[in-house]
Amino acid sequence: MKKNTLLAALILLSLSGLMLHLRIHFFIIADKMHPGSFLFDRTLFMATLFPFIDSFVVTALFLSRRTAVYGYLLNGIIVIFGTILMAHFSIAYISAKALPLSDLLFKSTLPDIGIAWADFFVGKALYDNYMKGVGEFLNSEGV
Repeated sequence: MKKNTLLAALILLSLSGLMLHLRIHFFIIADKMHPGSFLFDRTLFMATLFPFIDSFVVTALFLSRRTAVYGYLLNGIIVIFGTILMAHFSIAYISAKALPLSDLLFKSTLPDIGIAWADFFVGKALYDNYMKGVGEFLNSEGV
C-alpha cells in the first residue's frame, strides 16, 4: 500500500512539473513571419526535456525493484540540473530587470524548485521502501 501511494505521488509531482514547463516553455510557437504556421523552438524543447524524462523514464524505472536504483540516480541528477538551471534563470531575470531582492521569493522559480525537490524526496522514500524489503530478505536468509 505504501509503495503504491508513493508511486502515485511521484507520478503526480512529475506530471505537474511537466505541465508547468509546457505552460511556460511550450516549444511549438506561432511563426510571426507567416501567420497561421508554427515553428519548433529547440531551446524551449530542451527546457521541457528534463520534466519529460522525469515523468516517463524515472517513473518507469521506479516500477520495479531491480531498476529503482537507476530511477533514484536519474531523479537526483534531473533535480540537481533543474535546480541550477531554474535558479540561474531567476537570478539572470531579476538582475536584468533590476528588480528588488524581495522579488527573488515571489517572482522567481523558487516554487518550481520546491516541486522538483519534493519529487526527489518522494522518489527517495520509494527507493528506501524498496531497499527496506531487500534488507529484510537478506536478514531472513542469514546473510
